[in-house]
Amino acid sequence: MALKKADKTAIMEKFHVHAKDTGSPEVQIALLTNRINQLVEHLKGHKHDNHSRRGLLKMVGERRRHLTYLSKKDAARYKEIVGKLGLRK
Repeated sequence: MALKKADKTAIMEKFHVHAKDTGSPEVQIALLTNRINQLVEHLKGHKHDNHSRRGLLKMVGERRRHLTYLSKKDAARYKEIVGKLGLRK
């Protein structure tokens, strides 16, 4: 279920702030969103997998915290990342 290195690198290149960026909120939000989408697809076929569901909820909470931080720090960057990823808020 983990992201492959090529996929992770592609996401980092798409959302990075500078060339060697791996830890900016945008990159972390994008990586979490990709991982969340993978888990959602897994749970559609495995409805009773409660261990994975708990991990999903933890990831959603972590992404929410990153989004809240970014919205307080820089609203323009927040709106841009939400628009690119197609998140609701």
